[in-house]
Amino acid sequence: MGSLVYSTEVGRTCPDCRQALAQCACKAKARSATVGDGAVKVSRQTKGRGGKAVTLVAGLALDPDALAVLGKQLRTACGCGGTVKDGVIEVQGDHCEKVMEALKKQGYHPKRVGG
Repeated sequence: MGSLVYSTEVGRTCPDCRQALAQCACKAKARSATVGDGAVKVSRQTKGRGGKAVTLVAGLALDPDALAVLGKQLRTACGCGGTVKDGVIEVQGDHCEKVMEALKKQGYHPKRVGG
């Protein structure tokens, strides 16, 4: 049996709580939930990327919007591209030192992990 996804009274509905999408409480909680344990870890990774290095920043206890803003600031500081995936900021290239300096200026206490 499928769940209700549309109602003629309210329009599209959330399949979990069956409320209108505008009043859906479960999606708002999921968006506001922070990811990370607060221990900021900076690492470099090449695995599965064709030998190209990527700097990873994990463990930030920020909501997705604030994480995207911080990711943009870090990419600008390094002068390169990148993305935010699953609560982890990815910066293209080996920029561990620059990222750690930028995070320290923002008031975080980053730690270098890995080789």
